[in-house]
Amino acid sequence: MKRSRQVVIGSSAAGVSAAFAMRRAGFDGAITIVGSDPHEPYERPPLSKSLLSTGDTSLKPIFPAQSYLDDDLELILGVGVRRLDTARQTVELADGRILAAGHVLLATGVGARRLPIPGADLANVMVLRDAADAGALASRLTSGGPLLVIGGGFIGLELAAAARDRGLDVTVVEQAALPLVGVAGRPIAELVRQLHEDRGVRFVLGTTVEALVGTNEVEAAILSDGSRRPAATVVVGVGVVPRVELAEAAGIEVDRYGIVVDRFGATTNPWVSAAGDVASQPHPALDTRGRIEHWDVALRHGAAVGASAVGVATEFDALPYAWSDQFGLTFQIFGRPRATDQFVLRAGATQERFIGFWMRDERVGAVMGLNAAREVAAARRLIESGLHVPAARLLDAEVDLRRLPKQLAADLS
Repeated sequence: MKRSRQVVIGSSAAGVSAAFAMRRAGFDGAITIVGSDPHEPYERPPLSKSLLSTGDTSLKPIFPAQSYLDDDLELILGVGVRRLDTARQTVELADGRILAAGHVLLATGVGARRLPIPGADLANVMVLRDAADAGALASRLTSGGPLLVIGGGFIGLELAAAARDRGLDVTVVEQAALPLVGVAGRPIAELVRQLHEDRGVRFVLGTTVEALVGTNEVEAAILSDGSRRPAATVVVGVGVVPRVELAEAAGIEVDRYGIVVDRFGATTNPWVSAAGDVASQPHPALDTRGRIEHWDVALRHGAAVGASAVGVATEFDALPYAWSDQFGLTFQIFGRPRATDQFVLRAGATQERFIGFWMRDERVGAVMGLNAAREVAAARRLIESGLHVPAARLLDAEVDLRRLPKQLAADLS
């Protein structure tokens, strides 16, 4: 297929995956990837999962550098995009350059949500979204604690674990009653809390931070319960905001999740597609359209939208997968739990090893496990098979999940 230049805005997983997929789909025109991050495209998960634990600041490339040359992909890095001119079909870069584009793919991702409280702009109040953030935070952890983490989601817990691995005093302040309770529910959240507390992490739950105080650098946090918590470093991990500014300014529809796309990644302007974390997409795992913020999803969604953008219609409907490393243990999640699901926690669960299932219509809709890779892989097959599964068999730790799909299929024959 011959077409004028494809411009991909965003040099993280979804963007570069889309560009390579365009080539695999047969597009032989120019492809330019524009990224505001100055580094060659790198994997983001290690920033919180390993870099802070080990202090190794090297970045893991998403694809080898030679791959961009082999596929004739142009990289423009360290330069932002000022605007999209939909009438002239051009992309204006922050340095004044104008790129003509036959099509634009937005993979602008999400940014860290900031706290609208006094003291939020003090030195050593940090977030973690990119390599620059990770480098600055690694330096702070080397200087010692105490570290105060605001937010008990996966990123906050990964940071807490990494800091404890380095011997720092760590406190996590979470507005909810338990860490991860909104994602995983109370039974798993209780186990996660115990995992961290056993290793020295302190939690202040059901509480918010009302102010950060200090002369130039942060020195303490004032909490909603009136207490004061000392902090040499504060990391804010209270969610993300989709980077929809370019789309919004171009008159493209956005909603509270991100840039509205159809199942092929097309936006309300046929000149523009969107992929990855910034996309508000329909997906079989979601009960309504929404954003799926996982590395594996970004790669796969980017590839599907990239192929679709050059004429090879490809729908992303793979089961969402995510993982989190904490204290040398790995959480794995397939699917997305829903509020109406029945939750089943397998017998024998401990804070260091468990597996839980979310059931809908007597089928497994989602699974989360800790230090249970084989069982999680087996549960994935149960989800994809769509087989009816008695909850009692999932609850029973003596049932071999790897054999269960065949047993269930045999029961039907």
